[in-house]
Amino acid sequence: MEKKSLLLIMMIAGMATLFAAAGIMAGTTAPDVIELNSPEYAKHKKGIVKLTHKKHVEEYKAGCGECHHDDKGKPLALKAGDDVQRCIECHKIPSERPKGKGAPKLSKKQRLEYHAEALHYNCKGCHKNFNRRTKTKAAPTTCAKCHPKK
Repeated sequence: MEKKSLLLIMMIAGMATLFAAAGIMAGTTAPDVIELNSPEYAKHKKGIVKLTHKKHVEEYKAGCGECHHDDKGKPLALKAGDDVQRCIECHKIPSERPKGKGAPKLSKKQRLEYHAEALHYNCKGCHKNFNRRTKTKAAPTTCAKCHPKK
């Protein structure tokens, strides 16, 4: 009877390990290149940016938290395979903020509710810091350098 109980316990432990491993592996895998083509936009005004995710991680040593953050802007401590939300889940307005004469004056928090504003703020800020740190202009900071012509 003792051998049967031990065998049963070992089988249950083995199955639990297998399910746990499957759960760990079930996270998101990021493609090497991510097209920032959110279907929530009725129409994209500029060409679709292709984020070279693998290049940013491997060559530029960008950590996950440099782009992915919580609702307070604090970097997330992610690891490969972790699930991540799409930016538009929090930055819900699929456009740039209103600009020009008569546009409302918005706080930073209000501006970052606009999806395009949040992406530009994050990407351009990081690129400008990279250029300052490396004393180069290697990281793009203008529209045409990231958005291909339509």
